[in-house]
This record gives sequence, structure tokens and C-alpha cells, in this order.
Amino acid sequence: MQKINPFLWFDDNAEEAMNFYVSIFADARIVSTMPGPDGKLMGGTFVLAGQEFMVLNGGPMYTFTPAISLFVKCETQQEVDHYWQKLTAGGCEEPCGWLKDKFGLSWQIIPNALGELLGAPDREKAGRALQAMLQMKKIDIAALQAAFDGE
Repeated sequence: MQKINPFLWFDDNAEEAMNFYVSIFADARIVSTMPGPDGKLMGGTFVLAGQEFMVLNGGPMYTFTPAISLFVKCETQQEVDHYWQKLTAGGCEEPCGWLKDKFGLSWQIIPNALGELLGAPDREKAGRALQAMLQMKKIDIAALQAAFDGE
């Protein structure tokens, strides 16, 4: 049983956020909603890829910062492209595979290949891949591999 759940504080758009997130991930669903006294959503729970999240419409006193981000591990460039395109809609691109969605929540859309290349024993090749990554917003696996290979 999962014991630690991220709890996301929104001003007044938690329901919109839950619907947005579950529309992007294949293995996603809204588990529960809790209406407030005014009939609008006060809180809820949803699941993305087996991870449960809780939300609250708590008001404007707190906002998201990049100090906390959601890390999405991707196998392919197609996955990177999918999540990047969907999550940046209404948000903004950030360097090195980071983005902010339209709610201000930070995400990292990272292919497994990035860790493999940056962690390679050949530090010269890994350094070239790192320098290539530092020039990117959305991570491009082929460009990373080309830099790693010295092409």
C-alpha cells in the first residue's frame, strides 16, 4: 500500500488540473472528488501511472516553485515528445528537459538515455553529451547520442 502521496495546492482550479493531467497519461484516473460548501471542488484524488496525488483548492496564498518537480522517465523520443507537447500547452519550456505546465507545476521530461549517456564510464563522451543537453530545452535523444559519439 502506498504511504506517501504528493499533495498539490491550487488556488481554485484543482478540478481543471486533475482533468488535464489524467488526459495526458495513459494509466490515469480520477479516484475521488470532494465538493466544498459552495458546490465547487474543494479536494480530490487522482492517479497517474500508479502514483496517487491529492489536490486542494486552498486559495492564492501558496504557489508552485521549481524546488519540487514531477520527473517523468521516458523510454523513447516519442514519449518525450508526447509529454512535452501536452504539458507545455499553456505553460512554458525550461532548460535541460524541464517545463512548467499551465498551472505553474514543474515537470522534468527525461529519457532514460540521458542518464545512461551522462553516466557512461568514458567521461569525455559523457561530457560532450552533457554540453549538448545544456543547450536543449526538450531533450533530443538523437542529438545527445551524436554529441556522445563525437559527431
